[in-house]
Amino acid sequence: MLVYGKNVLYELEKKQIKKVYVSRKEYLDYLHDNKIKYDFVDNAVLDRKVKGNHQGIVIEILEYEYYNYDDISGDLVVMLDHLSDPHNFGAIIRTCECIGVSSIIIPKDRSVLVNDTVYKTSVGAINNVKIIMVSNLVNTINKLKEAGYFIYCADMDGENYKNVNYAPKKVLIIGSEGDGISSLIRKNSDVIVSLPMRGKINSLNASVSAGVLLYEMGTYEK
Repeated sequence: MLVYGKNVLYELEKKQIKKVYVSRKEYLDYLHDNKIKYDFVDNAVLDRKVKGNHQGIVIEILEYEYYNYDDISGDLVVMLDHLSDPHNFGAIIRTCECIGVSSIIIPKDRSVLVNDTVYKTSVGAINNVKIIMVSNLVNTINKLKEAGYFIYCADMDGENYKNVNYAPKKVLIIGSEGDGISSLIRKNSDVIVSLPMRGKINSLNASVSAGVLLYEMGTYEK
């Protein structure tokens, strides 16, 4: 996998890096000090390798290794119901890392996966958060309930998120950009929470909704 950007380089664990392609001398001391293999190339070479703003550095890394259900930890867990936009995924990962959420659950099929855009958008936060891949979200919800978690999903026509008394152990489910929360997930959730809408459009970006709700539900100092 090819990822890119200054922050990504500095946040990656060295064991993840296979090789670096670099066009700026400002990175060379870091690469030398950490004994990272690199090729010094023209910017045009980097432009051909990736589409985004690479900031003079492209990094070849090992493929991301997903965690499994047994790796879930923390009193606040995030589940993504078939999210499809890697920018939203990366932004949610970044918010989770900032607030101290360590586990994000995604389904194996019909879901955004960890790619170069996710790495870039998360600004390195993905290295401090576990992405848990499961085969079936509903089965996972039921197992989490058995483990003492209370399940909240974000959807329209739910209870105002400000009026909810959140359980000590909880899961927040964020729906996909186009379809929102699926009917089965909604049916198996304990509480539907909603963000009040006063404007002319009736929905928020998935990562924005996640950010608002996580800071309401989270373990930060109030």
